[in-house]
Amino acid sequence: MASGGEEPADGSPDWAGASLDLGSPGLAEASASMLDSGEDFEVLDEEDDDDLSELPPLEDIGPEKATPARDDSQTPGSEQTPEEASKMPLAADEWLDVLGSGLLRKKTLVPGHGVESRPRKGQDVTVRLKVMLEDGHVVEENPSLSFTVGDCDVMQALDLCAQLLEMGETALIVSDAKYCYGPQGRRRTPDIPPHATLTLEVELLAAQGAPDLELLSGREKIQLANRKRERGNFYYQQADYVLAINSYDIALKAIDSSSKVDFSPEEEAELLEVKVKCLNNLAASQLKLDHYEAALRSCTLVLEHQPENIKALFRKGKVLAQQGEYGEAIPLLKAALKLEPGPWETIHAELSKLVKKHAEQRNVETAMYRKMLGNPGSSSAPATCKDKSARSIPWKWLFGATAVALGGVALSVVIAARN
Repeated sequence: MASGGEEPADGSPDWAGASLDLGSPGLAEASASMLDSGEDFEVLDEEDDDDLSELPPLEDIGPEKATPARDDSQTPGSEQTPEEASKMPLAADEWLDVLGSGLLRKKTLVPGHGVESRPRKGQDVTVRLKVMLEDGHVVEENPSLSFTVGDCDVMQALDLCAQLLEMGETALIVSDAKYCYGPQGRRRTPDIPPHATLTLEVELLAAQGAPDLELLSGREKIQLANRKRERGNFYYQQADYVLAINSYDIALKAIDSSSKVDFSPEEEAELLEVKVKCLNNLAASQLKLDHYEAALRSCTLVLEHQPENIKALFRKGKVLAQQGEYGEAIPLLKAALKLEPGPWETIHAELSKLVKKHAEQRNVETAMYRKMLGNPGSSSAPATCKDKSARSIPWKWLFGATAVALGGVALSVVIAARN
């Protein structure tokens, strides 16, 4: 459940070696359109995230930079798992510190049917949900919300605590913004402010096993994959690239799972489109975390299915450039530019920089080889050798002639003596 994708809202990979002039007006315009497309995200247009097709900017753009991704490695070592918390004895009205950090707490209002009735990870559950701000203002109500436990289909606070709910139990959950909408907040009516602590009132209504992927129809599998992909887009916009990767991975596993049901050619084609979107968004998320090798694999998979996918060509070229493989990166960017020659100032700029860097790299390598081989490129050394050899040739001939003459005299003396 962890790793990354293609169509979120534009805020794409950070590239340390081949940077872009992100402050230029042309690039700012290009990045705005990329955001609308829904890929490499910064702001995802939920009404048109069909392909997030515009090229994503390679770094956070403009005045509104995405909040840095959550670094799970910084989580205090004292945090516990929900399973560990569930084993701690509690009074009926006592708050349970779910993670041991005080950031996520749960209290039972109406007891359920016992610990054995709690849902397990991977099960589909249905809950009644009411979400409130600290002042009691209700910002969300859903009488029947369904999701898969452990897949991060909903805010983390609810996903983590779902495994601690007994069937029929009603509980209060108080969560720090870290496990809700974070520093971004929610920009839709009613708004949830950045860094908002939320109170959730939850009742567990039902729990059942997740559907068998092998028995899903083509349409059901497409809908499932799209739900996971859209959740990944949400996490990308929240700059939580780890969870974005997780959601894209789940979507891809659903798409690639074996099936006992025949799909129509149209369904097969649509599944492939969803897969390509997930892989592209996965690559964007992996790049945000500097997972270059993983991003390279994701782009390569896209190009295996769609050799002329511009976003994959562009990203793969950027990864190779980051690794110093300018000779491989340049043809990819040229191919992307050839496919869409008009609006991509970003590709033009990157291609120019790569050509220059490639030339510089070749000059450095040439100078290094000359030094290793004793400066064979220098014209003075060969000339000296040539002059020296021109002067030495007559002396060699003279010495040889003298040796022959002496040999002839000696031979004559020997013959005369015998006679």
